[in-house]
Amino acid sequence: MARTLEIDTQELRGRPIGRVLVKMGEVTREQVQEALDVQKEKGGPLGQILVDLGHIDESVRTMSLAYQIGMEPVDLATTEISRDVIQLIPPQMANAYKIIPLEYDEATKHLQVAIASADNFRATDDLRTLMGFEVTARIAHPKQLQAALLKYYDVEPESIGDLINEIVGDEHLTAVLEQRDQSIDLEELKDLADSNPVKRLVNMVLLEAIRNRASDIHFEPFENEFFMRYRIDGLLYEMLPPPRSIAMAISSRIKVMANLDIAERRLPQDGRIELVVGGRPVDLRVSVLPTMFGESVVMRVLDRGNVSLDLERIGMREDDLQLFRELVHRPNGIVIVTGPTGCGKTTTLYAALNELNDPATKILTSEDPVEYDIDGLIQVQVNPDIGLTFDRCLRHFLRQDPDIVLVGEIRDLQTAEIAVQASLTGHLVFSTVHTNDAPSAVARLLDLGLEPFLVTATIEGLVAQRLVRTICTRCKEEFTPTQEMLLELELKPEDVSGRTFYRGAGCDYCRSTGYSGRMAIFEIMLFDDRIRELIMKRSSTNVLRESARKRGMRTLREAGLLSIYDGQTTIEEVVAQTLSEEME
Repeated sequence: MARTLEIDTQELRGRPIGRVLVKMGEVTREQVQEALDVQKEKGGPLGQILVDLGHIDESVRTMSLAYQIGMEPVDLATTEISRDVIQLIPPQMANAYKIIPLEYDEATKHLQVAIASADNFRATDDLRTLMGFEVTARIAHPKQLQAALLKYYDVEPESIGDLINEIVGDEHLTAVLEQRDQSIDLEELKDLADSNPVKRLVNMVLLEAIRNRASDIHFEPFENEFFMRYRIDGLLYEMLPPPRSIAMAISSRIKVMANLDIAERRLPQDGRIELVVGGRPVDLRVSVLPTMFGESVVMRVLDRGNVSLDLERIGMREDDLQLFRELVHRPNGIVIVTGPTGCGKTTTLYAALNELNDPATKILTSEDPVEYDIDGLIQVQVNPDIGLTFDRCLRHFLRQDPDIVLVGEIRDLQTAEIAVQASLTGHLVFSTVHTNDAPSAVARLLDLGLEPFLVTATIEGLVAQRLVRTICTRCKEEFTPTQEMLLELELKPEDVSGRTFYRGAGCDYCRSTGYSGRMAIFEIMLFDDRIRELIMKRSSTNVLRESARKRGMRTLREAGLLSIYDGQTTIEEVVAQTLSEEME
């Protein structure tokens, strides 16, 4: 049983923090008065002032805040916890969320846990989502909680292979799983999704994906196989393949977590799971697709703690940043970011909106889907199934008195025409299209049916971007490229005389790939009178490109070359992600 400390939390609930600390015996009334005098003069939270004055330490302040909201304390130093209860929470999760399970009621699925900070309330929410428990949290001293983590979880970490073996070795689970998809009933499906080994396996896959900075997690059933893959830095990596028989258990568990219909296995479904892992907010966008051999599930990992929505930190060179800032601070017009799916277009536009976001500016966005919630922005998720399309959103946006509008993508003539109308009536419009480079976006808009005079009257600039993998800093080494490698970039040995090239040798940190993380490279095409004149003449993309280059536009290939010279990426990456002018 978990032992309670001799403190009446109900008496302390809702009391001023100074009163709570006096009742705890941590400070005197005179010390509280001293802190109150400082607070009157300088402001700030009283608890923090007492820490700054040296009267209490940070752990005492944390405990007092918990007592103030009525949390029950627990003395972990004298509490023995059942091994069965400890095993309910796997080591990776206990350490990630800084929690210790205390007591469990199987009949009500009620789990009591110890946490070290009242601010860690999201851990209890995530336990409900990930494990399906009803959770009550009690406050423990941070040092005691850390000691308990070492005591109960200082063991060889469970692996995905261990959990797969546990599921395969469970006779009941195996019997249910072997009934195959068609014959299993709904109650058994619910039991399967709620089984502890399945929960732990799915949770471990999620935590590993977040730890490895994966952008997507794929669960793919085939006739006799079942694959699990992570997409990291743009490439897919296969994990230990579990037996085909557990595919349905995994898809059902994910559907429960995302509040989807586990009985519906004939239609596609989309859902969302919100977590906070290691103090960072993480959104998981879930897509379930019925296939010939079961449900294919893909989870997009939107780790908001891993994304910088600051223009200074999205990777633009100084001159590019100056050009882009000039574009996004214009009073009206259209700015388009172009590139393939997953190249970071949305992040670049969010960074621009983040800079423009202030109380004097009204910003509306229509997105598919809304990837990150940003305070101060009015964000709308389009839903074509009910007729809420980009063009319909944009038409209604103009009645909402906006200053700036983001349209997730210009897909058709209707959306393009309303974006143009918004620009002509004094609004700044941001959007995206899918083309290879900036000049190609002009041809795309004309192909949609937009008249050249409208393109020239409204578009202020086009930005193309790509993501290239960056060299792992832990195994970075100098090397001399071969003549064949230089030829791929249309370079001669004399062109790179005196320059140093780098690559990653491969290490455990980068999974022997030589790369860790990605960076963006940009191509910015500003519209001037000459470019507008060429568009009016319907000049070819090549003519537009050459004219823009003469006016200082740096192509994606040239931007990639500068990143190679800076030692940030490799020749292979730039060749793979950009096209030479001849190929274009």
